[in-house]
Amino acid sequence: MHLSLNIRSSLLFCFPQAFSGNSNSESAVRHELQQGIVARFLRLIPVGWSEEGRIGLRIEVYGCSYWADVINFDGQGVISYRFKVKKMKIIKDVIALRFKTSESEGVILHGEGQQGDYITLELRKAKLLLQINLGSNQYGSILGHTSVTTGSLLDDNHWHSVVIERYRRNVNFTLDGHTQHFRTNGEFDHLDLDYELSFGGMPYSGKPVGGGRKNFKGCMESINYNGDNITDLARRKKLDTSSFRNLSFTCMETHTFPVFFNATSFLQLPGRANHNTVSVGFQFRTWNPDGLLLFSNLDDGTLEISLEEGKIIVHINITTEAKNYRVDLLSGSSLNDGQWHAVRLVAKENFAMLTVDGEEVSAVRSTSPLSITTGGTYHLGGYFLRTPLPPSQRSFQGCMQAILVDDQPADLHAVEKGTVGAFENISLDMCAIIDRCMPNHCEHGGRCKQTWDSFSCNCDGTGYSGATCHTSVHEPSCEAYKHLGWSSDTYWIDPDGSGPLGPFKVNCNMTEDKVWTTVRNNLPPRISITGSSRERRTVLQVNYSSSMDQVTAITTSAEHCEQQIIYSCRMSRLLNTPDGPPYTWWVGRGSEKHFYWGGSGPGIEKCACGMDKNCTDPKYDCNCDADAKQWREDSGLLTYKEHLPVSQVAVGDTHRPGSEAKLTVGPLRCHGDNNYWNAASFTTPSSYLHFATFQGETSADISFYFKTSAPYGVFLENLGNTDFIRLELKSPTVVSFSFDVGNGPVELTVHSAAPLNDDQWHRVMAERNIKEAVLQVDQVYRTSRLAPAQGHTRLELFSQLYVGAAGGQRGFLGCIRALRMNGITLNLEERAKVTPGVMPGCQGHCTSFGMYCRNGGKCVERYNGYLCDCTTTAFNGPFCTKDVGGFFEAGTLVKYNFMPEPVPGASKDTKALTQQLMPNDVNLTKEEVTLSFSTSSSPAILMYVSSKTQDYLALVLRNNGSLQVRYNLGGLREPFAIDVDQRNLANGQPHNINMSRQNRSISVQLDHYPPVNYKLPDASDIQFDLVKTLFLGKVYETGPIDPVLIEKYNSPGFIGCLSRVQFNGVAPLKSALRKAADAQADSHPASASPVSYQGKLVQSNCGASPLTIPPMSAAPNPWPLDNTDAETPLNEERVIPDGVNRDSAIIGGIIAVVIFTILCTLVFLIRYMFRHKGTYHTNEAKGSGESATESADTAIIGTDNPETIDESKKEWFI
Repeated sequence: MHLSLNIRSSLLFCFPQAFSGNSNSESAVRHELQQGIVARFLRLIPVGWSEEGRIGLRIEVYGCSYWADVINFDGQGVISYRFKVKKMKIIKDVIALRFKTSESEGVILHGEGQQGDYITLELRKAKLLLQINLGSNQYGSILGHTSVTTGSLLDDNHWHSVVIERYRRNVNFTLDGHTQHFRTNGEFDHLDLDYELSFGGMPYSGKPVGGGRKNFKGCMESINYNGDNITDLARRKKLDTSSFRNLSFTCMETHTFPVFFNATSFLQLPGRANHNTVSVGFQFRTWNPDGLLLFSNLDDGTLEISLEEGKIIVHINITTEAKNYRVDLLSGSSLNDGQWHAVRLVAKENFAMLTVDGEEVSAVRSTSPLSITTGGTYHLGGYFLRTPLPPSQRSFQGCMQAILVDDQPADLHAVEKGTVGAFENISLDMCAIIDRCMPNHCEHGGRCKQTWDSFSCNCDGTGYSGATCHTSVHEPSCEAYKHLGWSSDTYWIDPDGSGPLGPFKVNCNMTEDKVWTTVRNNLPPRISITGSSRERRTVLQVNYSSSMDQVTAITTSAEHCEQQIIYSCRMSRLLNTPDGPPYTWWVGRGSEKHFYWGGSGPGIEKCACGMDKNCTDPKYDCNCDADAKQWREDSGLLTYKEHLPVSQVAVGDTHRPGSEAKLTVGPLRCHGDNNYWNAASFTTPSSYLHFATFQGETSADISFYFKTSAPYGVFLENLGNTDFIRLELKSPTVVSFSFDVGNGPVELTVHSAAPLNDDQWHRVMAERNIKEAVLQVDQVYRTSRLAPAQGHTRLELFSQLYVGAAGGQRGFLGCIRALRMNGITLNLEERAKVTPGVMPGCQGHCTSFGMYCRNGGKCVERYNGYLCDCTTTAFNGPFCTKDVGGFFEAGTLVKYNFMPEPVPGASKDTKALTQQLMPNDVNLTKEEVTLSFSTSSSPAILMYVSSKTQDYLALVLRNNGSLQVRYNLGGLREPFAIDVDQRNLANGQPHNINMSRQNRSISVQLDHYPPVNYKLPDASDIQFDLVKTLFLGKVYETGPIDPVLIEKYNSPGFIGCLSRVQFNGVAPLKSALRKAADAQADSHPASASPVSYQGKLVQSNCGASPLTIPPMSAAPNPWPLDNTDAETPLNEERVIPDGVNRDSAIIGGIIAVVIFTILCTLVFLIRYMFRHKGTYHTNEAKGSGESATESADTAIIGTDNPETIDESKKEWFI
């Protein structure tokens, strides 16, 4: 037989436990409880009989002797425990007692000292509050006050046990077996108390009563303080109990008779009928914001007292033949807090008053016309009958007590016997209220809000989501943001997901091959240090924008970390090399001192110059150790990430005359995320990895990525006796999450619209808590299921966690990576190295992430991820989306030779560019051209592609700023010209051109307009023969060339910005800019390359400019790379529709002809008077001589070209 024993205890409300009984009539089974229980009732519930089917029961309960000293506190008396000496300096305390009360407020014990130390244990809103202060100083720099709250609803008139154990600043605070461990604030260890410790209230002698605190009213027993039995001493009159009126050593039972209501309950009580006064009162407690508290049908109307949005509202409706009256009263707020609240209503002739909690400030009165005649019956907690004027609320969930009807207490004992009134579905003499927010199941600072049946969590502002605020809404690292396709910016990251670390901000810099995470500190650069010595070092604290635990999480998972540290010195020694004790050291992670400097490593007491053997004085290993009177510097990168970040720097040699140092500690920079790419490949169905048992009793979250071509397989499984948790791929489109916490198996499935066995990465996230279970795949498909309102909530597992397979289940074939369970990443790679059938790592990232490589960039596989190769594109950046632009001055040109001579030692990029068009590809029947330009000058040649024949392709801006495409492929007497647009495109705004040719078909697209198709004439050849050279900005060619084109458009050259330039897979401008950068970095660059340039070519971000930039000046670069944050002035030009442009063009043309005629006449007159022909050479800025009052800087700024003019210019007067 199986027996369930339900003990209704004075310590705990209900203590159920199951026992196995005997299996035959002869044997007996004995069970001993691990802990003794003080109980009032035993309830025996048979849950299973013997297999023979015979029913029989015999049970014997053996108890033990129990005796306790009980003291009844009446709210007035206080027991004073006097110390043997006047002042006590206590380093260790042990306080134990048991109490029960029906009051929500009251001081249980209190002690204080003249130095400000104190200890107080009190009930506040039916919760137990412990306040302790071991000492604060008068300046306020040390604040010792510590406050800890535990428990809830302790005014339930049941016994509760309290134990306080303190040793120095460490405290264990235990209530009913649940212990909180905490450490007091401040720096002191002793509790300094004067005279006495009082139990039951605040002391009376000479001390002001603090904050209107109430004394304790109820019972205490087994009071012990540091080994002294307080109750026994009080019984033997060894303590001062003079404040008691009548000291009683028995616990007085309270006379409250609570009534519990559920959603279908009501209590009907009789009252006086046909009376002109209504006087009712009661106490209630609930968690629900709404509910019907009382309803009565009056003789000529209705009376309703309801709880609406936590406020008490009274509606009195009087209906007469002459007129209808309505009186509404409202009082109180947030009354659904689970505490007892008193309501009192008096209504009579032309008067009504509502009072909440007996406070005068809550009293609400009405003097509206009112005439009442009572009906004689009152319904409390619910009203379900039909009535012409029904109440606004129908039911109430909660408890009531101290019910008064017509100023008379309701006889609930008579109601229980059935002699008075009526009721349905109520529980008498009990209040089954439960605080579902204690303990608080809302994690990470989520705010718990409850009703009678359930609770909910408000996760706003926490950085977490879900029913219990368990799951982080942020990615774990910058690496994760990159692989979502995000660009460089400041982001919130949460390295441990649902773990204890909160989210924090970092700067993410996505470069072509790395993702850098930067955490900044508060130390100003080059902070000056003086007056420090070896005996009195100056210690600089380095604080970061995140906590040390958060920064440590970054360095732990990173592949590489570095932090620059710079020490500038003048007569200030650093490490005192080679043999002296260091003057300066720094502290890293773990508060460990380090005596090496940037550029060196652990255990090597040197600086970077000492490692490279290039210190200014070779006798020392640091520049500063030479103790020179001139400024020197030791700088370098600290790269041993187990020591990072730098948290302190102690400087010790700046106290001598003339001695000074300046310190700079740079930000912490890390790249890579080992957790994100931690992967394992399962190659056989029977292979698996095993880990320690998963600990996720009340909250469990699991997330990982997988890719497979198999149709099914178990991702992971962990078992208990009956409990289990499992995630598996059940079919190519179904992922299953199943578990059992003791209420029976539960399975959630997600159905994907597309197959999941497509050998691409898919993300699975599963969460289970006491509120719900959730399964999500690829952040698109999601399903959830609410947990049962009653039942088991704890997941109890004991076996190992198996990843990749399970006993008797179908094994998984494929890759799993970034497996994280409750914020902890499992090291799959490390375990896979020693497991047969499983290999560390996983290839094939480009199948999932290759789509992020844009503009023709190629995805390149890496062991721990991928990168986008932008070599053959006109773009840069981690995803080949960053525009590459260059600013051209007058005379600047870029030349790209499609058939360069191979040169030994050429760079990788040069070789890649050289191989784009091999000699057998120089006869073209297809071209793809893309570029963006911005200029205010015309005419100009944007692009010119020459050949060894007369063939060429040109994109030019004509004199009026319109764009023209010219093809000369042979067979025609004149080149084939396409006027793309008659508008003036030399307006300072960026314009994009996309052009392609396939045999005779030509397609040209300008800006956002639709493509326009053209066709070469039938007489034209379709092959671009012997392509030779591509020019940008200006043409400088020695072979066959169109003289008309050169004469009209080639001088002075293109002035403005070109970007995104690409011709048949070649990016000439990007190659030229890279060559220019290499030339600046290296004084002896490689001499051979397919690309070259003349003039000044400056890289610019003009390609990223918006379409509304104002007209630019002819010479200065309006898009400098070092001023990307500067504000662009608004374009004041008015945008005119195309139709208006055409009309204006006609009118303008007529005016231009007239003006041209006048100018020609003037020119011929001037020519006749001043005939002159000559040349000059000048280095003077234009405008410098216009005004004697202008400064030289003004003249230079006003020039069209700030650079020195090197060529001889000719000036003609015609």
